[in-house]
Amino acid sequence: MYVCSCFGITEQQVAQHVRDGACTPRQIASACKAGTDCGGCVRRIQALLGRGACPRREQIAQRPPVLVTATATEALPQRPAAA
Repeated sequence: MYVCSCFGITEQQVAQHVRDGACTPRQIASACKAGTDCGGCVRRIQALLGRGACPRREQIAQRPPVLVTATATEALPQRPAAA
């Protein structure tokens, strides 16, 4: 069944991109352009992504949290003061 009629992308193609590591509609769009024309298929892509397990999402969840230290935030550029 077609997910994106603008580019002729099927559910099977979306599933293959998920197996290849795509976990978000934006990553699917980068892989095959689905969702980049009229946008009518984005919700369908989201639903398909919600059904399956994303290997990358599981890997990200297993990573230890990244802590931001005071020295790291001090190195960020400062906004100019409002006049």
